[in-house]
Amino acid sequence: MADENPDDNNFEFIKFLPEGDQKTKSSRDYTGKGQAKYANNEIYEGEYVDGKRNGKGKYNYANGDLYFGDFINNVKHGIGKLTYKEKGEYFGQWENGKRHGEGIFTYPNKDQYSGWWAFGKKEGNGTYIYNDTGMRLVGQWKENKFVSGKWVLPNGTFYDGEFDNNKPNKVGTWYFKNGNKIQGTYNQKIIPNDDPDDKKLNIEMKWASNGYLYQNADLINAHEKF
Repeated sequence: MADENPDDNNFEFIKFLPEGDQKTKSSRDYTGKGQAKYANNEIYEGEYVDGKRNGKGKYNYANGDLYFGDFINNVKHGIGKLTYKEKGEYFGQWENGKRHGEGIFTYPNKDQYSGWWAFGKKEGNGTYIYNDTGMRLVGQWKENKFVSGKWVLPNGTFYDGEFDNNKPNKVGTWYFKNGNKIQGTYNQKIIPNDDPDDKKLNIEMKWASNGYLYQNADLINAHEKF
């Protein structure tokens, strides 16, 4: 992508001037609004300062992605929205071309993550909402993985504890609408996958507790779709 190569001068450039558009082969030293069309057919239209993309702009990528928002020194930096072709949409903060800070990512299936990012990955406090079930993961994320917090079911029952592979693991507590709670341990077992083309991680979860778990807690082991 051309916005990842600020030194790329192989493009057609149009200066948007009060007296009319002016075509050139470079944006060198230009301050104002303009349009650059790169050799790979990517197009930027927006503000320039001293020949670089600075300020508000729109960037059309060759793969169909579209970004609209802030730029500093030729890279996405500030507030902006990137619509990924067939992969969803992110709106929020950017730093040095990556999702960084607070932002919302909406996936093609309408699942949504809202929270904090670091260098392009979910990091810190955030909430993931599953569109098809209404379940939520609320808590701490590290390098795109949910590591601790609450797994909230649509009926208000929730689990609070540690997570691995975005699933409950180790010691945690279930809290029920009627005020009851029960502490126990989840143990994960990785199930071998014989299909080399299937990259999905198959995990079996088992819950163990010394306490009595009332009948509606069957959904603890039933809801294994994450």
